[in-house]
Amino acid sequence: MVAFVTGQGLSVVRTVTEVGSGWGGHRAKLMEVLADPSVAIVAVEHRDRLMRFGAEYVESALAAQGRRLVVVDPGETRDDLEQDMMDVLTSMCARLYGRRSARKRAEKALKAASEDDG
Repeated sequence: MVAFVTGQGLSVVRTVTEVGSGWGGHRAKLMEVLADPSVAIVAVEHRDRLMRFGAEYVESALAAQGRRLVVVDPGETRDDLEQDMMDVLTSMCARLYGRRSARKRAEKALKAASEDDG
């Protein structure tokens, strides 16, 4: 993250690491960063690590304050409903099978569901 941000010509004032799901709203460090008006740019590796749903609202609120959100790896652009379903399945699989294989299992589940439909 630091290498990417500095490679974009931005300076890193501080880094914040928080272990936890992007699902819930109980993220003390994130709330601290968002509440600090001196933080002009919030950079995250993946949008879903910031939050599973509603990152657009945070991005819009930051923009209204002259601040911005930078996403290092925006990933694939998908239909909103498909992305939401992927996020829910990933979260459920992570709880059942562990974090490493969660995304792969969710992708397999979506693929199997789409094959059944078509």
